[in-house]
Amino acid sequence: MLTFGGVSKGMAATLNISDDTSLTDWRDLFARHLKSEKRASIYTSRNYLATLERFDEFLSGYHGTTPTLKTLGLLETKDFRAFLASRRNEGLKPPSIKLELSALKTFYHFLRKRAGVENDAIEIMRGPKAKERLPRPIPKRDAQDLLAAAATHKSSTQTVRWEQARDVALFTLLYGAGLRIAEALSLRRSDAPFDESLRIKGKGAKTRLVPVIDVAREAVDAYLKICPFGTDADDPLFFSKRGKALSPRMAQRTMAALRVQLGLPDSATPHALRHAFATELLSAGGDLRSIQELLGHSSLAATQRYTKIDADGLLRVYDKAHPRG
Repeated sequence: MLTFGGVSKGMAATLNISDDTSLTDWRDLFARHLKSEKRASIYTSRNYLATLERFDEFLSGYHGTTPTLKTLGLLETKDFRAFLASRRNEGLKPPSIKLELSALKTFYHFLRKRAGVENDAIEIMRGPKAKERLPRPIPKRDAQDLLAAAATHKSSTQTVRWEQARDVALFTLLYGAGLRIAEALSLRRSDAPFDESLRIKGKGAKTRLVPVIDVAREAVDAYLKICPFGTDADDPLFFSKRGKALSPRMAQRTMAALRVQLGLPDSATPHALRHAFATELLSAGGDLRSIQELLGHSSLAATQRYTKIDADGLLRVYDKAHPRG
């Protein structure tokens, strides 16, 4: 028998809760939970909700009926394995399958808290073992070539000087401050001109201070001097040619064109500039805790992956921490 003692009054008013409540209704509430309580990024929320939509569709065909709250509580290990197997047959790789399972577990944790649904089967599920994916930073020389190419790159015959200055400013900020692309594009006009440090709101709404090197500050100043948009404090810092906020996809397209122009591999992405920032700090003798804080990693383990890229850097960090080792 399912209980619903964990449901808030606001949630109960929104949904007439019973064993027959559909997964679709709960997915809508889960979306609000991700945004307001978990403070998940827009990308995480989008991916989790897409997983639930696929899960809903799979269960409808697998059992021949629309899945309800009661159905979700009675699912067995074989049911979850069948769903993941169907995703694998669609060509999904082990890392992506693990993300699908993570989305389902997060959803069931939400159901347990909000609707008292206990399902031991999902709790004992383990995702496939996948080879550890190490960060793939852009080599220093290639990063410098990318910035130089961005200053003259033309995506079309209508590309103007301010757009080139914008791309240089954005990519310099990623490379010089280690920002995520979403973090850089979330900056507002009121954030500029930059001081020696910049307050960034990262994943999970956590804030951190990152130093801003002179070349990044100068690149942003040069862009703002000729940008035809943005006069209000709440305006975005980086604009598209149509005067709207620049999107991550637009920045990724520009980077893709630049790497083709320079003959660089597909791993040369905006995020690879952030990786380059981290590996160069490590090579220069930076300690892992400081690099963790600068990158906004929630755990040291995420930062430690960079030591597997640069063995010499790891030895320097070890010697610094253990001078008599």
